[in-house]
Amino acid sequence: MTLYQKLKQAEPFFLIAGPCVVEQSSVLETVAAALCQIQREHGIPVIFKASYFKANRSSGDSYAGPGLEQGLKLLEKIRESYGLPLLTDVHETSEVEPAAAVCDILQIPAFLSRQTELIRAAAATGRIINIKKGQFLAPEDMLAAAQKAGENQQVLLTERGSSFGYHDLVVDFRSFCIMQAWGYPVVYDVTHSLQRPSVGKTSGGNPEFAAPLARAAIATGKVGGLFIETHPSPETAASDAASMLPLEQLESLIRSCIAIFNSLKENQ
Repeated sequence: MTLYQKLKQAEPFFLIAGPCVVEQSSVLETVAAALCQIQREHGIPVIFKASYFKANRSSGDSYAGPGLEQGLKLLEKIRESYGLPLLTDVHETSEVEPAAAVCDILQIPAFLSRQTELIRAAAATGRIINIKKGQFLAPEDMLAAAQKAGENQQVLLTERGSSFGYHDLVVDFRSFCIMQAWGYPVVYDVTHSLQRPSVGKTSGGNPEFAAPLARAAIATGKVGGLFIETHPSPETAASDAASMLPLEQLESLIRSCIAIFNSLKENQ
């Protein structure tokens, strides 16, 4: 069974989690070890995520990651040491092949979700493609984005909120139903939907709402995966410090979401 098939069939759901960007090895290893424990204890597929580079920053002074070469080396060490599949962002077509040589899932960032050639290049590698719904797109627009992948229809569609005024995002829960109807696994990006974009030179966030919104998303019965950025000490994180979930809170969040899924299944 391929990884994509495992994700499509995952029950209660799969988890994509990790720090926003690649940081020092100790942070990556701490998170990876915790994710392996969650995978063993709860029997859910887990994918480790981190970006070697973040092209979209609020300020030119913001930390953007170690870069393509060094970032991929550090991610590859996580795969070798912990056996977890990997996900990372790609921003330009020139990044696609080296990223695909290391990572199982190539992510199209929300602000690039309409970039046709980027989606086509990522799909041409044969890797799974995770397309994040742009903050400016309706859920209906994501079918055309997925179809840009052509013959490689190993596509995940991720909801991460829509712009609501200047500094807030809101999640329209109808989008889970709309996108899931096309047959692609739908992912809820918990922590990015709680961002407060571009508050000064950095993005703010409200991670205290992560658990209730994740539980509500699972309760729709239409979400196949959760995407959660997490860090052992978010206050010291190099990127997205204000929105990442503390690693110590991740397992309890997952446990509560599994309970909701099981309750739904029992009452079907």
